[in-house]
Amino acid sequence: MIAFVSGTVAALAPDTAVVEVGGVGMAVRCTPDTLSTLRVGQPARLATSLVVREDSLTLYGFADDDERQVFELLQTASGVGPRLAQAMLAVHRPDALRRAVATGDEKALTAVPGIGKKGAQKLLLELKDRLGEPVGAPAAGAPVTAGWRDQLHAALIGLGYATREADEAVTAVTPQAEAAGGTPQIGSLLKAALQTLNRAR
Repeated sequence: MIAFVSGTVAALAPDTAVVEVGGVGMAVRCTPDTLSTLRVGQPARLATSLVVREDSLTLYGFADDDERQVFELLQTASGVGPRLAQAMLAVHRPDALRRAVATGDEKALTAVPGIGKKGAQKLLLELKDRLGEPVGAPAAGAPVTAGWRDQLHAALIGLGYATREADEAVTAVTPQAEAAGGTPQIGSLLKAALQTLNRAR
């Protein structure tokens, strides 16, 4: 088990950070929220969870141990693999997920791509006694996507784009974000923003 990686950020991609550890570049899959806190050339420490498959070894990275623990607990529910667990953490912070499960909030879970109404009901039943109680102060149900403009802008800067380019990309995806209502998906917006930037180059 690789509990964490600590080193210099060598590269950033839309869903992956490469951290240099002892001369080796470790590719770590992260949520947009975690990626937005990283900068190329700067030191970083990520809590990690290693997912072993027959044909692959994938390292998932998190801002802290609590996020990693929730990632692993989510996968104890049937039908939840590492990708879906990470998608859930891309939309909601650990405490927001705990509150959603504790209060039976279907709507919060269906905000995650890949989870429908029936899936949300099933997850609420399975996770009820597994995630524990929220540890932080209630955030009025605010998911990680609150202030999406700032998060998206920070993520683009973290990926090496200039401030002007990040500003233009955020403006370009604003209609898409507004169409999504109050909780736009940062991951989807980041992909759309990168597409507009690639077209502009």
